Amino acid sequence: MIKVEHLTKYYGDHLAVDDVSFEISKGHVYGFLGPNGAGKSTTMNIITGCLSATDGRVLIGGHDIFEEPDAAKRLIGYLPEHPPLYMNDSPLEYLRFVGEAKGLRGPELSARVSEVVEKTGIYNVRNRRIATLSKGYKQRVGIAQALLGSPKVIILDEPTVGLDPIQIIEIRDLIRELGKTHTVIFSSHILSEVQAICDQIIMIAKGKLVAFGTPEELQQKLLTPNEIILTTNAKDKDLQDIVSKVDYIADITTRTTDSNFTTAHIKSNHEDIYELSSSIFRAFTHSDKVIYEMSLKKGNLEDVFIELSENADAVVTPIESANDDSIESEVKSE
Repeated sequence: MIKVEHLTKYYGDHLAVDDVSFEISKGHVYGFLGPNGAGKSTTMNIITGCLSATDGRVLIGGHDIFEEPDAAKRLIGYLPEHPPLYMNDSPLEYLRFVGEAKGLRGPELSARVSEVVEKTGIYNVRNRRIATLSKGYKQRVGIAQALLGSPKVIILDEPTVGLDPIQIIEIRDLIRELGKTHTVIFSSHILSEVQAICDQIIMIAKGKLVAFGTPEELQQKLLTPNEIILTTNAKDKDLQDIVSKVDYIADITTRTTDSNFTTAHIKSNHEDIYELSSSIFRAFTHSDKVIYEMSLKKGNLEDVFIELSENADAVVTPIESANDDSIESEVKSE
């Protein structure tokens, strides 16, 4: 549905987006994840045609956003980080105005406005001034305007920023529901939020694409190793001898504590860290050395996010998500 090729954006001498390429298929919820200042909003603004690119191209349903902007933008509904709401209007007045700007008229306009009002849960506040609404309802009004015109792609930039916990849950539920009938892309710098909603995760840091795949793929292919941390009276050579017959140990680093004990960090790619810790414990029982303390650290997706964000300059080859449909097949089906 969306194909981004070698997208690059400079602001003067500052490189905000650095040769980003990825492809998005229809019918999924995509999380665009990255720390603040990573280039998420810039990329989204380029994809939606709100900002020019220094280099590269963007195809929306086969239409180039720069060469065929009208055709491409008809397929997109966009909620910027700061929704452009008219505070003196009611949601109904505002949505009718936006609908007319999108080319809707007469009975079709009324039907589409009623549809998005129901879908976004703003029916009970439809006649109140937008200025009097809570931040959560304002976000819903912003999402409602993005839905007008039945776009195939919904792009939401930081839709939960500034909301209270209950409002965040409500917007998350709404995004999940939208994902059943649209391709949804939403940006966030909160990993747990992306994990809770998304089928696919796109990670960006320092303007670079650093990972792209399902949460399961990222955990399997990028996850930091499990780690066992133990304190022992075994010195380096003795420790190496003791664990030499234990399988699945990828790396050992040690340091001597002030009490002249050894703290060892043992990393492993073994899926069952508990089985590994049992093997290490049994190895020590056959020696005259003692384990004084042992703790387990299981790698998680948050570790991946932090590591990739901090080390984007040494970017890994991004995991590519399997697309259900090619761009060409989607264009033919339109």
